[in-house]
Amino acid sequence: MQITWFGHSAFRLDFKNTAVLIDPFFTGNPAFESDRAAAIDGVSHILLTHGHADHVGDTLDIAQQTGATVSTNFDLGMWLISKGLENFNPMNTGGTTDLGEFRVTLVRADHSSGDVMDNIPVGLGNANGIIVRAEGEPTVYHLGDTDVFSDMALISELYEPAIAMVPIGDRFTMGARTAAIAVKRFLKVDAVIPCHYGSFPIIDPTADDFVAEMAGHATQVIVPGKGNPVGI
Repeated sequence: MQITWFGHSAFRLDFKNTAVLIDPFFTGNPAFESDRAAAIDGVSHILLTHGHADHVGDTLDIAQQTGATVSTNFDLGMWLISKGLENFNPMNTGGTTDLGEFRVTLVRADHSSGDVMDNIPVGLGNANGIIVRAEGEPTVYHLGDTDVFSDMALISELYEPAIAMVPIGDRFTMGARTAAIAVKRFLKVDAVIPCHYGSFPIIDPTADDFVAEMAGHATQVIVPGKGNPVGI
């Protein structure tokens, strides 16, 4: 599997004949330094953790260009359909769907989810984490935007992820120390990729504090360059 980080919480997974985007926030993302055409080339699926604009990002435009199927919670998906989305795989927390070469599961995250229309906040379902499982590939757990919660241990037991994308930027998600505790205490993963930092001035600018908090722990910390694939 190749994992590419595009800054903030946006990732691309490439495995077998499949290319998957998670939270493809490209336009307006100060940390997006990649070629957009290359980032969306061959994408067949888009997975969304929740309805905030810095996670939904370019979903509608990418889906229109590529024909990609969007998997996310029912409320957010129906809102996207009202905006023109054509291919929607409806889900909700705890559910799993088989998408051919992989299965996707939505799990709990402690966060909000919504948009603002005409200056009025609109809820778009629950925020989620995402589990991606493909035969012969390491299981991936994208935590979405979240605080720490002890049921992360149950998620780890149920799905046995090997790789976790963990938000560390503070203010809107866990900060470095909390994220490190979440990994060390609740997640039995081989490798962790920090995310949701370095994009906006009001969140942590680097992963340095998280790396320091993880020092000496068996879990490998991978801090990829933006747009550079990492082989797992």
